Amino acid sequence: MAIFPSVIDNQTFAKRDDTQNVKKLPTWGRNNYVTFLNWIAVVSLLFLTPLLQFYFVFSMQEADGSLTQPLLDFLKGRPLASYWIPNTTKLIKAAKLYTFWTVFQILCALFVPGRTGFGQVTPAGHKLKYKVNGLNCYLLTLLVFFAGSYFNFWAPTIIYDYWIELSVCMQVHGFLLALFAYLKAKYYSSHPEDNKISNSVLYDFFLGVELNPRIGDFDFKLFYNGRIGIILWTLVNLSCAARQYQLYGALTNSMVLLNIGQAVYVADFFFHEDWYLRTIDICHDHFGYYLAWGDTAWLPIMYALQAPFLVRHPRVLSTVECFLISLLFSLGYLIFRSANNQKDKFRATEGKAFFFNQKPTFINANYVTADGKQRERRAILITLLI
Repeated sequence: MAIFPSVIDNQTFAKRDDTQNVKKLPTWGRNNYVTFLNWIAVVSLLFLTPLLQFYFVFSMQEADGSLTQPLLDFLKGRPLASYWIPNTTKLIKAAKLYTFWTVFQILCALFVPGRTGFGQVTPAGHKLKYKVNGLNCYLLTLLVFFAGSYFNFWAPTIIYDYWIELSVCMQVHGFLLALFAYLKAKYYSSHPEDNKISNSVLYDFFLGVELNPRIGDFDFKLFYNGRIGIILWTLVNLSCAARQYQLYGALTNSMVLLNIGQAVYVADFFFHEDWYLRTIDICHDHFGYYLAWGDTAWLPIMYALQAPFLVRHPRVLSTVECFLISLLFSLGYLIFRSANNQKDKFRATEGKAFFFNQKPTFINANYVTADGKQRERRAILITLLI
């Protein structure tokens, strides 16, 4: 994994008024002018995504995993309150639990040791450094989760037990974070030269204004993209596995395969966290509702739907099914890892690397940064060994 050797001093770039940036920035990223159709799409997503997230959780916990039954019952006149009535005591406990979780991850991000990594040069010419300690934070979190369960500080099923209430906390956190990100970008932007502003407040709120919002060296995008949601994904799976064992006295092989496969993906993410600094999420996506709410509320719920479903619908796979699922997963993982390794090696060697004894094919892309410099990017066409 290549580590870039230098970093540009961010203080050398003077802060400018955001309104002026719209006129001075060259055309890059999304459009400054939002059409009516784009605005409708954004409003629809802001309204529908929270409803969809909660409906999936609600259906899983209160309708035995059926996505159609609650809707059909509602159309027949059955009130949703007959399924689930908010429990104030459980909501308060879930809020405390989720606050502990968030604060713990912030402390881990700040104080757990890790090496220094560097991202790609931003459109305004910044090359930011990051504390790459995600794998250490992930392992420490797992240790604390297992230790707390062993010593009865909490039940291993705690996340499953409070899944609906925690989903509400995630939604609130995600909305407040998106609002904070928008206000910070407007009044205290870390790098105004990299901001993207349009003629629509809702559009900017949804897609984000700041490219790399920070407080000191604490990077919001890396933290929420790579810590809050993804680590919680593993804990949701473990908690569901504990609940299945509690109910039936054993784990199904489908639950075991699910936990192993998705844990491998998460561990791989953190093992190659330095590579992640040079991907679309970090290099191009701005930090707004799309990432803030998405990573906080969407990812740990929607990515982990299989585990709570298997709690209520345990499935024992045949030997052939286990083999085929494992084979398909291994093949997909091999392609995924090979492609990402190629992209990172290609960037680190500026296109001079060879893959499977072949010279990589790439496309040159030229652009002008906010400081007026001509820059070049290369887009690699992935080579597959067949």
